[in-house]
Amino acid sequence: MRTTFLVSCVSKKRTQSAPAGELYVSEWFRKARAYVQAQGAQWFILSAEYGLLAPDTVVAPYEKTLNRMSVNERKAWATRVIGQMDALLPPTDRVVLLAGARYREFLIDYLKKRASMVELPMEGLKIGEQLRWLKGHTPGG
Repeated sequence: MRTTFLVSCVSKKRTQSAPAGELYVSEWFRKARAYVQAQGAQWFILSAEYGLLAPDTVVAPYEKTLNRMSVNERKAWATRVIGQMDALLPPTDRVVLLAGARYREFLIDYLKKRASMVELPMEGLKIGEQLRWLKGHTPGG
């Protein structure tokens, strides 16, 4: 089964340009990255500034977040990301989203058309619970 992981960006970042997979430095992102890398599947980052990012794409730090955007701005962001997914995502059977509600709200219907399974393994968990879930599901976590 071909699986793709989508991980949301976070506010804590390096101060200089870096590959997207290394730009975000919060504990949550580091644990999410370790988890998806341990799965051996392809993964991408959902960036409020850049849209869909491959982990090796070098980008500059930024301060944008979907949490401060209006509904119309989030819809426009999702439309942009869907276009990027059409261009960049290879065929996949399963999509696993490690992203908050605002990052996934306008992507879910599209993803359900792209993949036979769309999973939200940490849906409803508070940040501390998410960190425990990631640690418990990552080898050597």
